[in-house]
Amino acid sequence: MNVFARYAPFIQDYIYRSGWQTLRGVQNAAGEAIFGSDQNVLLTAPTASGKTEAAFFPILSLLDEEPSRSVGVLYIAPLKALINDQFGRLNELCEEAGIAVTRWHGDAAQSGKRRLLKKPSGILQITPESLESLMINKHMEIPSLFGDLRFIVIDEIHSLLRADRGLQTFCLIERLCRLAGCNPRRIGLSATIGNPEEAGKFLSAGSGRGCIIPEFEGAKEVWHLSMEHFFNTAPQADEGKTIPEKLPAAGITAGAGPKASTMEEAAGAGPKAPAMEEAADAAPNGAVMEEATDTAPKAADPGIGYIFEHTRGKKCLIFTNSREECEAVCQHLRQYCEAVHEPDRFLIHHGNLSASYRESAEEEMKEEDSLMSVCATATLELGIDIGKLERAFQIDAPFTVSGFLQRMGRTGRRGNPSEMWFVMREDHPEPRAMLPEMIPWYLIQGIALVQLYLEERFVEPPRTGRLPFSLLYHQTMSTLASCGEMTPGELASRVLTLSAFHRITADDYRVLLRHLLEIDHINRTENGGLIVGITGERIVNNYKFYAVFQENIEYTVRSGSEQIGTIVKPPPAGDKIAIAGRVWVVEEVDHKRREVYCTLVKGNIPAYFGDVAGDIHTRILERMYGVLCEEKSYPYLMRHAVGRLFDARETFRKSGMKEHPLVHLGGNMWALFPWLGSYAFLALERFLKIRCAGRLGLKGLNASRPYYMQFTMKTDETEFYRIVSEEAGKDIDPLELVYPKEVPVFEKYDEYVPEELVRKGFAYGVLDIEGMRDRVLSWSREV
Repeated sequence: MNVFARYAPFIQDYIYRSGWQTLRGVQNAAGEAIFGSDQNVLLTAPTASGKTEAAFFPILSLLDEEPSRSVGVLYIAPLKALINDQFGRLNELCEEAGIAVTRWHGDAAQSGKRRLLKKPSGILQITPESLESLMINKHMEIPSLFGDLRFIVIDEIHSLLRADRGLQTFCLIERLCRLAGCNPRRIGLSATIGNPEEAGKFLSAGSGRGCIIPEFEGAKEVWHLSMEHFFNTAPQADEGKTIPEKLPAAGITAGAGPKASTMEEAAGAGPKAPAMEEAADAAPNGAVMEEATDTAPKAADPGIGYIFEHTRGKKCLIFTNSREECEAVCQHLRQYCEAVHEPDRFLIHHGNLSASYRESAEEEMKEEDSLMSVCATATLELGIDIGKLERAFQIDAPFTVSGFLQRMGRTGRRGNPSEMWFVMREDHPEPRAMLPEMIPWYLIQGIALVQLYLEERFVEPPRTGRLPFSLLYHQTMSTLASCGEMTPGELASRVLTLSAFHRITADDYRVLLRHLLEIDHINRTENGGLIVGITGERIVNNYKFYAVFQENIEYTVRSGSEQIGTIVKPPPAGDKIAIAGRVWVVEEVDHKRREVYCTLVKGNIPAYFGDVAGDIHTRILERMYGVLCEEKSYPYLMRHAVGRLFDARETFRKSGMKEHPLVHLGGNMWALFPWLGSYAFLALERFLKIRCAGRLGLKGLNASRPYYMQFTMKTDETEFYRIVSEEAGKDIDPLELVYPKEVPVFEKYDEYVPEELVRKGFAYGVLDIEGMRDRVLSWSREV
């Protein structure tokens, strides 16, 4: 098929105006799939490869040929910022054809929403939470808004594959289509899909259509990748030692597209790509710390000094794994600026900042000649176009391969290589530190993430097999709030038949409904129907109901008339808080209105925004074991990192960890290294405490998830393996691994779910019993 010839004339004109010489592989492949079939389509291609245009060029061409009588395209994105970014691009594309583009989220203008309700047409851009609000508050408008909906485009679909928010999105899609009587095709877009076939099933669930996953030859990617390690105080890991095979930072040629074959070469013996010398020049091996210490404040953090020096004169992103760390890093970098009398050149971006702070950072980064750098969390991980970035830094290792690839992909746009510098930091172990504290876990994890992708193209698959009772509550209340009174049977037919709830039984649903009647979240009418109860109305009528992800109780932080952001657990007046990369003294706390009034001061204190859990896949832990076992070097490791890895491997070898997962620490103290991901590790921890502790004489189990467990035990190693294998070989009811009277609340609405269902959802939907059992049984075979 000649895809370009099939495009509408206004699309062809846009391509000519943009100066494109040819279509990219993803655009040809997407055009053939969308024009040539009536199936759903999953487009997976690297960041900045043109996926948005690849999807919308054929979609808009079809709409131009046969205009829709309602909204023709529903575009769902996980972030308001991503919608705002795409709004400008789509408007430019659609303006000539007279196709309206409307944003619908909390920060969008009401005038656009009113125009759409009056005359539904074109493209509607929306977040999952705003779609939930639309379904509840504009229920009667849904048929006229979406009666002739042709396509649903889901951007950054990988971010919706492993949590309740993704299941909520697809519940809403199914509910909308039933209510509007439409059957649109679904188009999923992502740069990081680990198991395309599983993701395609997830995308298509409940649609009655299959899913096409186009294959195409993509251009080779070149990565400029380095990884350095710093102890927070001298000496560094390589000082005073002879370390074999030191290698400089190196570019890595990474194949783009499903058929690439250069990954294995890149992961092999060392620098072969032409870009390698460039990368080594950009980060000269051995020179960076001398530069950093020349101008850095005395006794400063050498890792932060390294980042400070190598962001100078460049536009960079500095990724952290938490909002607290983001604040701390930004504070330190600004103090470096002050100490060396440089203008402040650092901005900050995370979810607790006010929209004005976030948008200021985004606008600054779009400036082509900007030399500012932004400290950020995952809020800038997704595909917002923030211009030509020269370099990304990652402090410590992210939790997922997907996160690493997304963050790497923020650079390398407009023909330049992607460039990421990992900076791993740790304190020196105490002189009497036990074995587990001698391993640099983040460094090993970072290497494992990179190697898994280079060697296997591994990215985390969708998380299936869950029992989402929290979401079941939410969608039950949402359905009743939007549709009004209905019988229990009618309610079940609307909610329980949604694809997300295919593992939940009618008996479980009856248990939930009876409980909701008891706690007044729903009421029974004289006619026997069900409606939202008075207590339930207080939940549903709060704007926070639209989101299914967990939130802390937040206080708005203000300085004068300016809103700075939000925090949890505010301190009393007179204490200091950290937010927006600065320190503020609290003048007043209004608990009734949940507002904190403060004044800017100098200083340096930690921030706190609430706990953020990490979900690490078992393959990452297994590859970490491999990193410690093997002798090969990695071309992207810098001088200190090479030295620290050498030490870690020596510790690993001498301790016997390679041969034995259970290591004797002295006396009755033991350490267990199971090399399991978050949910299998959690199952093992409970299995040992509940099923094995009595027979082993095991006490005081302390887990540093998901790396290791420490405990005291009266038996020896041989007896440990024998007993745990015997217990693992028996039948295990997952509910046995829930502690007596424990109600393991994991999700946002678990508190409104009957305790028996919360326990069941955790036991059967969270704990990875089979992964745990397989690992335990393997020990008896290997040891």
